[in-house]
Amino acid sequence: MAILGIESLVYGVDDIETCTRFWKDFGLTPVSRSPRESVFEVATGSRLVVRGRGDCGVADWFDGNGVKLVIWGVDTRENLEELVANVRRDREVRRDPDGTAYAVANDGIPFGLRVWNKRSVVSAPDEVNAPGNIKRLNQHRKWRLRALPKTLSHVVFYSKDYVASYEFYRDRLGFRLSDHSEGLGAFGRADGTHEHHSIFWLNADAPPFGPGKASFMHAAFGVEDIDEVMLGANIMAQRGWLGEGGHKLGGLSRHRISSAIYYYVHNPNGGEAEYTCDTDYIDDNWIPRVWNWKFGAVLWAHDRLEMFGPLEAGWEVRLDPEGRSLDPFRMTGRDARKSDLHIEDLTLESQNPV
Repeated sequence: MAILGIESLVYGVDDIETCTRFWKDFGLTPVSRSPRESVFEVATGSRLVVRGRGDCGVADWFDGNGVKLVIWGVDTRENLEELVANVRRDREVRRDPDGTAYAVANDGIPFGLRVWNKRSVVSAPDEVNAPGNIKRLNQHRKWRLRALPKTLSHVVFYSKDYVASYEFYRDRLGFRLSDHSEGLGAFGRADGTHEHHSIFWLNADAPPFGPGKASFMHAAFGVEDIDEVMLGANIMAQRGWLGEGGHKLGGLSRHRISSAIYYYVHNPNGGEAEYTCDTDYIDDNWIPRVWNWKFGAVLWAHDRLEMFGPLEAGWEVRLDPEGRSLDPFRMTGRDARKSDLHIEDLTLESQNPV
């Protein structure tokens, strides 16, 4: 075990005050607030940092608001140093006094590594009743007040070469391939977590999603059950965050890939913020699968989008234990092993950005 998941996400934004209010309404726990930044956390100790776009500790590598830096949490100092040595084989690594390491992946997307004392969480979801299978007798479901995310489960970036993005994380950071949405992107799991994926690299050139360049799409926050997902969505609507077009990809939905129930909320911090629950949990015995992307994206949605086609279409899934389905989607005409950014692009005014 080495990388436990997302330790921090650093958002670069134009309006810190508005973006801070969004996360309070979303249900994150405030940790600190200063003129320079707002810091929130979830139950595991994962942090979310809101700063000005020019003050995120890395180059402002895509236009607009969004996650400019993801810092991965490592279980021990020894494993951190091993990962840093692996990354340093062909690129520069900058270190903070506390040992945090910063570098740039093959896709030009910056990342960090930091020792993390991840906190354990306990959930107690209500049993689900079904005809002939009674789990709650003389007992109603919980009455909740709001959504309170427990995990910062995954982040999604657009990549010009999602295969090279995945391969760097596999070869240098020990990530596992969870599944392949064919032509659309690759799901990667950090080796120290069992959630289906910790990161998804989405093809930047794939219509209708792609912006044609590396960028940020969304971050996902795990809650206990579907009731909490919808309470969160209702509260965000009540407080004015949804508005016209305020939900994306069908509103309340369930993926086939990962099985997760989800609801995307359009986010002034950039991209979308996702409430999610009931995802697949996997380990190294899992065999990656290759999916028709339209079939894999949605099992059901309360507002199913036409681009996903009819429900009965696209039943195409196959096993891929060696990850060979990625081969046809490798970029050509450039050296995918080289980073397009250099360490000078990561220069900070402060020694310790996060």
